[in-house]
Amino acid sequence: MADYNKVILVGRLTRDPELRYLPSGIAVATIGIAVNNSYTNKEGNKIEDTMFIDISVFGKQAENVHQYLKKGSSILVDGRLRYRTWEASDGGKRSKHEIVAQRIQFMGSPKVTPKQQETNSPDNPIEEDDIPF
Repeated sequence: MADYNKVILVGRLTRDPELRYLPSGIAVATIGIAVNNSYTNKEGNKIEDTMFIDISVFGKQAENVHQYLKKGSSILVDGRLRYRTWEASDGGKRSKHEIVAQRIQFMGSPKVTPKQQETNSPDNPIEEDDIPF
């Protein structure tokens, strides 16, 4: 039997993306998302269930996530599940499941960076000579 490891989730960021670089120079963004699930139990009560999931994003996609997303942004994540273990500073063993993103789809409006805000402000109009076509 063949193995298959695929996860597709839609949720909202629980914090602003954190960007760092590996010694090899590859960008890595870590994000957390909240995914809501609602259902009705046997008694007819509506139950809201929220999962909080950590996600790692690599390469140019990580830089884009850091630049354009912020807490509350809605995204679709297509990736694979990974189980990590490590030893904490207190000597205890820790572990968690996380998603390694293969594709991130932005679902809402991107955040405007301060540089974009500055160059597109009414106080700084675009001159015709600046347009490349």
